Amino acid sequence: MFGLDADWFYTFSTWVLPVLVAITFHEAAHGFVAWRLGDPTARMAGRLSFNPLRHIDPFGTVVLPAMLFALGGIMFGWAKPVPVDFRRLNNPRRDMVWVAIAGPATNLALAVVAVLSLHAAAFLPEGAQEWTARNLINALQINLILALFNMLPIPPLDGGRVAVGLLPDSLAYPLARLERTGMVIILGVAFLLPFLGQQIGVDLNVFYWLIGMPAMELGRLLLTLAGLV
Repeated sequence: MFGLDADWFYTFSTWVLPVLVAITFHEAAHGFVAWRLGDPTARMAGRLSFNPLRHIDPFGTVVLPAMLFALGGIMFGWAKPVPVDFRRLNNPRRDMVWVAIAGPATNLALAVVAVLSLHAAAFLPEGAQEWTARNLINALQINLILALFNMLPIPPLDGGRVAVGLLPDSLAYPLARLERTGMVIILGVAFLLPFLGQQIGVDLNVFYWLIGMPAMELGRLLLTLAGLV
């Protein structure tokens, strides 16, 4: 139906580990920082774990991304959010910012690790070099995309919570009220706008401008600093 072949499965195999590691470390980082700042909710729920099964959402992490990948569409999905009771944090408004930023910061760190690890891939047996290098390049891409996407200032994304914690009350409260509708806005921008743009012949792929292009440039910068390009 989707024209799947050996090349497709090979390509898919080079994305599975990078995606699982990226979302697992992202979610675990939220829970760990929340725990260190006074809220043990994630720890009590068993979410301070590097076991991907603890963080996978069956539809958002597996079914939807696999369907989009098979159809050649954009990469989109989500993990199970780590439970955080912001009221239990030592300083709820300030610490909410640290908890939120922990996930994207971890993805940036993983991107740097992926780039540096490319040097080691050259010492692997010939048959493993290309597959490992593709995994690491994909890890660089997915972690940068996750970091940039999650820092968009729209609740319930991490960037939205950072903005709520930093903005004055007059701006923070209206933004916080977007928590319930924010995901609808995100889905509309991700899928509806590009579709409408195709119908009228205008490029309305906003996420490519805001996330895709900056991620490519940042990835190129990291590769250059590592002496790989």
